[in-house]
Amino acid sequence: MADLYDCSDPDVRAAGLDAAAAAISRGELVLLPTDTVYGVAADAFSPGAVTGLLAAKNRGRAMPVPVLIGEASTMAGLVMQTPPAATALAQAFWPGGLTLVVEHAPSLAWDLGDAEGTVAVRLPDDELTRDLLRRTGPLAVSSANRSGRPAATTAQEAAVQLGEHAAVILDGGPRADSAPSTIVDCTGPVPRVLRVGAIPVDRLRDAVPDLTD
Repeated sequence: MADLYDCSDPDVRAAGLDAAAAAISRGELVLLPTDTVYGVAADAFSPGAVTGLLAAKNRGRAMPVPVLIGEASTMAGLVMQTPPAATALAQAFWPGGLTLVVEHAPSLAWDLGDAEGTVAVRLPDDELTRDLLRRTGPLAVSSANRSGRPAATTAQEAAVQLGEHAAVILDGGPRADSAPSTIVDCTGPVPRVLRVGAIPVDRLRDAVPDLTD
């Protein structure tokens, strides 16, 4: 079972971040809070770690794993060119519950699943996880639940479902909103909503009026 750190205590939080960063560097999995639900994280640039994440969730490669970043500026280093719609949406809703699908730079040495040259990127509105991301760089993160089961909204629920597969659990308290992030595909000429979640479509259209759903 993973080591659990109650991050409401500053000293324990610091120790937990150290342990989580070390685990990620070893190719191990970490359970952590996001602003929506708890997630399971792996080094985005370690194919073995991402394979372990998919196996832990009992999930196939057909649904590529999203990537979380610690700063909005990081996205520029992951893509050949940032589409204007992605820039507008990121400026309006990051950090927050919005995932943007963009074409990733072909030079990136990662394998997130059958993504066909794209990557789903999000900047979460959770300071604990962003602190970890600033240490580790981009992380492949999916909801901390077995495929087909409800998403975990507490560290304890995440531990029950995936604790045996992880090295570290960062307990950031319960998540009040279990809605997943809204996903927008920005790879085409017109941005398209792939999943409605934490951010409703009408708010997205305030930033990008030609959005389709």
